[in-house]
Amino acid sequence: MAVAGSAVGLGNFLRFPGLAAQYGGGAFMLAYAISFLIIGLPIGWAEWAMGRYAGSKGYNSCPGAFAAILQKPWAKYIGIIGVIVPVVIYMYYVFIESWCLGYAVKFWTGQVHLTSAEETVAMFKTMSGQGGDGSSLAFSWDSALPWLMVVFVINFYLIYRGLSGGIEKMCNYGMPALIVLALVILGRVMTLGTPDASKPHDNVYNGLGYMWNPGKVQVVATAADSTIKPRDVVGAAAIAEAEKEVAASAGALKIQTISPWRQLANPALWLAAAGQIFFSLSVGFGVIIVYASYLKKQDDVVLSGLTASSANEFCEVALGGLITVPAAVTFLGLASVAGQGTFGLGFTVLPLVFAKMPFGAFFGGAFFFMLFLAAITSSISMLQPGIAFLEESLNVGRKVSVALLGLLTTFGTGLVVYFTEGLKALDTLDFWIGTLLIFVLATVQIIVFGWHWGIDRGFAELHQGASIRVPAIFRPIIKWICPGFLLLIFAMWLLKEIFGFDLTTFKAGEVSAYVTDLISAKPSLPAQLSVVMAAAIFVFFALITSRSRAYKRAEQGLNKHD
Repeated sequence: MAVAGSAVGLGNFLRFPGLAAQYGGGAFMLAYAISFLIIGLPIGWAEWAMGRYAGSKGYNSCPGAFAAILQKPWAKYIGIIGVIVPVVIYMYYVFIESWCLGYAVKFWTGQVHLTSAEETVAMFKTMSGQGGDGSSLAFSWDSALPWLMVVFVINFYLIYRGLSGGIEKMCNYGMPALIVLALVILGRVMTLGTPDASKPHDNVYNGLGYMWNPGKVQVVATAADSTIKPRDVVGAAAIAEAEKEVAASAGALKIQTISPWRQLANPALWLAAAGQIFFSLSVGFGVIIVYASYLKKQDDVVLSGLTASSANEFCEVALGGLITVPAAVTFLGLASVAGQGTFGLGFTVLPLVFAKMPFGAFFGGAFFFMLFLAAITSSISMLQPGIAFLEESLNVGRKVSVALLGLLTTFGTGLVVYFTEGLKALDTLDFWIGTLLIFVLATVQIIVFGWHWGIDRGFAELHQGASIRVPAIFRPIIKWICPGFLLLIFAMWLLKEIFGFDLTTFKAGEVSAYVTDLISAKPSLPAQLSVVMAAAIFVFFALITSRSRAYKRAEQGLNKHD
């Protein structure tokens, strides 16, 4: 349940719907499903097996696990990535978590009266402090600071209570409450019908079609230099109306059908789908390894991995996607849905939806409180790898480890909360830590499992205590397809984001803004400070790791407590 709580979070209800809308719905869903099968499940199972094996040796942290498995002096330093990733992501994730709590309270107390997109954008910018650096530090109920203080206290109280006393208990109550709230909202969304009779094509049915239809139908201009933008058309009635519009345009417009295969030829689509799998399932975070290390040798890691992944997929696809995308299409139309980005649908579009919905204040508050529950079950799980690392490497108790991690994350979150103009610090850390290092760790893990252990030994470890067996088809997937696919995706990611290579035209373009923010004639100070902070944390953790007696025992193949 703790791993399911870690996986189910803001990625399910904000990031996934935003990406599905941005990449046209059905084609993204195909790439997402394929990525789940060849990336999500294999890496998840590898992490469960490696974590339980390390736990049988007495090691509960990611550096300890890598040292015990590889038995090399450098292995523990690779494991530090599994501490850096969740701890640094927590530093900005908890900030987003505070927005959710603030929105929920504001809706339920009747403080939200929105009538236009400009008002929703203004509300979001005020809450997130985008008016300027330091503006989110104002102690106002309209800004994030008081809500951030509340969620920070809740997170560290729960992590102090421990895995069974705090994290597991929160997930045992929070996850069912989250699902119940989501089902209530989903039921309301599915019964919306066509709220505006003057816009018959803006309805739930067409919203579902936009999300699930792998092909696209667009009305486009015939002239290449036309200022008319392509417009998606969904539903038989809307297509018939579009055909009449084209016929009356005297050749200025035409209808084009984009096949799923043409969309799937876009490397950016696969980058987005694979990135969502990493973010959503918490693979490459170091979280699963830590939780699996507390399992007993006969505990079923195959079923545990499948259950946690299935719970996440249900919440992401059947709840997050079905709530957000159809509701936005119903009230705002297709043109206002596509291209909203990661947080656009959640914080700047859906408040308008709730404003137009009967009992909108209740459903708006319920939706954002649901996001808060999803976020907190994830954020407390992000702290556990850091706690396990400090306890194991320093040989200290929970009070000391919680205090140290509290000081560290307070400093890091403070940097994120101060540099909020354009959310520059948050965006920088999400790119370099929440994307780059996750790719690196996930790739290393599947290579260690499939090539260092080998498929036979890896599957033997997986199947120990298992009531179901991993299908044989996953042997070549884990050995060849998954690492090959990851390396290909990673290479495309580097070309696109780091070197500015246009993957659609195959021509050199501008270097990514994330690079120029760090190295250019006019670098960004918040971006540079964010990267320096992450690097300093890595060095700090490396110094602690180098002096750990526990990890020296792990390198020698010895049990921690022998």
